[in-house]
Amino acid sequence: RPVRAAAVVAAGGLAAAAALHVVWIRSPWPLGSPAELAEVVVGTDQEGLPPAAATAAVAGLLAAASGMVLACARPDSALGRARPVRVGLWAVSAVLAARGLGGLAVSGLDLQQTPARYTAMDLRVYSPLCIALSSLTGYVASRTRRRAGRL
Repeated sequence: RPVRAAAVVAAGGLAAAAALHVVWIRSPWPLGSPAELAEVVVGTDQEGLPPAAATAAVAGLLAAASGMVLACARPDSALGRARPVRVGLWAVSAVLAARGLGGLAVSGLDLQQTPARYTAMDLRVYSPLCIALSSLTGYVASRTRRRAGRL
């Protein structure tokens, strides 16, 4: 079914992003140093790296979003039909859309001073990925309906 396929792809992307953020708490992998991670992923110098707690929070939110997508994709899931989960999925879609479209505008129009490597990655990878994940989660959310008289 298309909804399940969209959910699996979206959940996989969100889970992979969560795992990468967990790695970044302790390591700059796949880059060579914290300075390079700051330049390419954050768009700042090394002092601009977020604290480990903030990175862990982002990882947790991405993992929760992944779980919500999968919950909403199952037609027999009471959890996926629950209003807070459905609203949360729309919120995930909105946040990802704002990040993706905002990144395209800021990086594409050169509205902010960021390293060239970050700008290139934002235009080629980060923003398009956010837009794709937003579209997939929005699609799953739009196909998830509350059962009449159930919740």
